[in-house]
Amino acid sequence: MQRTVKRPYWRARELVMIGIFAAAIKLSSLLIALAGGGMNPVSLFLKNLVFTTLLIVLFSKVRKLGTLTLFTAVSMIVSVLLMGGSIALLPAALVGAAFAEAAVFLTGGIQKPWAPYVGVGLYDLASKAFSLGVSYLVMRETPELMISVVPIVLLGYAGSLVGLFTGYRTIGELRHAGLVRS
Repeated sequence: MQRTVKRPYWRARELVMIGIFAAAIKLSSLLIALAGGGMNPVSLFLKNLVFTTLLIVLFSKVRKLGTLTLFTAVSMIVSVLLMGGSIALLPAALVGAAFAEAAVFLTGGIQKPWAPYVGVGLYDLASKAFSLGVSYLVMRETPELMISVVPIVLLGYAGSLVGLFTGYRTIGELRHAGLVRS
């Protein structure tokens, strides 16, 4: 009798990598905000650029469905427990992660070369759009407040779009160095 061993979906190495990247992204975002003197347009742009770049590196190293969702959950735990972040941001981030994972699956799967860029780009877009939608519902009695919020979110998303390019370049360099093999 042969006994078949069922392998777990997540290897310990992948879980550790997701945790390290979640902490590194939170720490780099905090350092950029502190170095920039608070959340001004330049530090907001740079924070989103670094976030997107590092998330593309993570998604390229851990190519499994559920990576963005697990990253989001771990990132929110780090944010809430260690940095005093708001748990109210969790639903928008989870909706963005689920939307991005579904889009990656529908565009050919996780192993396609464009999967990290589609996933991370749509993750940022969907989470920011859902957050704006919830904000609009909360502020529907004074929608004029959205006039000041939308440009800030658009500036952050511009940083994310540039982060897609820098992530592409970073992955190219990491492949050249032999650190990413996909």
